[in-house]
Amino acid sequence: MLAIRIVFVGLFALAGLLLARGPLAWPDWVGLLIGLVGGGAIVYGEFQLEGRSGREILAGVLGLILGLVVALLVGLITRSIHALAPYQAYVMVSLSLVLGYLGAVVGIRKRGDIRFSSKRPERIGVPPKILDTSVIIDGRIAEICESRFIEGQIVVPKFVLDELQAIADSSDPLRRNRGRRGLEILRRMQLRKDLEVVIDDHEPEGGNDVDSKLVRFARERGGKILTNDFNLNKVAQLHGIQVLNVNELANALRPAVLPGEEMTVKISRRGKEPDQGVGYLDDGTMVVVEGASGLVNRTIRVAVTSVLQTAVGRMIFSRRK
Repeated sequence: MLAIRIVFVGLFALAGLLLARGPLAWPDWVGLLIGLVGGGAIVYGEFQLEGRSGREILAGVLGLILGLVVALLVGLITRSIHALAPYQAYVMVSLSLVLGYLGAVVGIRKRGDIRFSSKRPERIGVPPKILDTSVIIDGRIAEICESRFIEGQIVVPKFVLDELQAIADSSDPLRRNRGRRGLEILRRMQLRKDLEVVIDDHEPEGGNDVDSKLVRFARERGGKILTNDFNLNKVAQLHGIQVLNVNELANALRPAVLPGEEMTVKISRRGKEPDQGVGYLDDGTMVVVEGASGLVNRTIRVAVTSVLQTAVGRMIFSRRK
């Protein structure tokens, strides 16, 4: 692939040289430089398009076209300036390169302000869902999005991606593995054609920590934060930002358990009280069993006595049958 790109840039340089010697009648070095820059810009653009959504690409193309139109209009105005007549070709090329690039960059960065028509009216006005670092590393967000319970644009701020990259480059093996897992999850989501995952370069002013930036980002973009961070959840709510907490969703989806129901549980360790044993259901719910402290590593039948819902999850209290 690298060899193909090198050959492509070389062909552009050759085309620029031939045009300079032919109809344009420019110096050879000018044509060669323009060909190299043009070919290099296209190859660089190919790199930048990897992982970009269709919305970003369309916004960039519209910005590029607008920039070239402005360059043409300015070039027509400069024709009336006699002092610039000998350099008209250079002026037009420079204006096209500069304004075309600026138009593309502005189009991509301001894509959120552009409202494209949609064949699916129900998606109009759907606020973007903004991911934080913890929910990406957690990984469950991929399954939730793939099950189509989350609609609208999935936005990953650049500063969140930078934090994820820093974790992946950590010297601590555990942190490094968590960061790399997050990057793999994000890449998996980007590759799905039915998801619109966008990396947004906008960075809000003020605040050094990621959570503060995330709250400001969500307010400026009018989006909802997707997280499993308890503290971020509370801070965002204090600022009036809507939060979708994956842990709360998981708790809500757990089967309801009522006092008197029976279940089978494996006792994995002793409890805090002398006579208690502790086991776990398949979904991670803790089950405290009275009279089971001496039954570690055994599977027994228990009857539910009460259910306690806490901020971090659900606890089931039971007694041995």
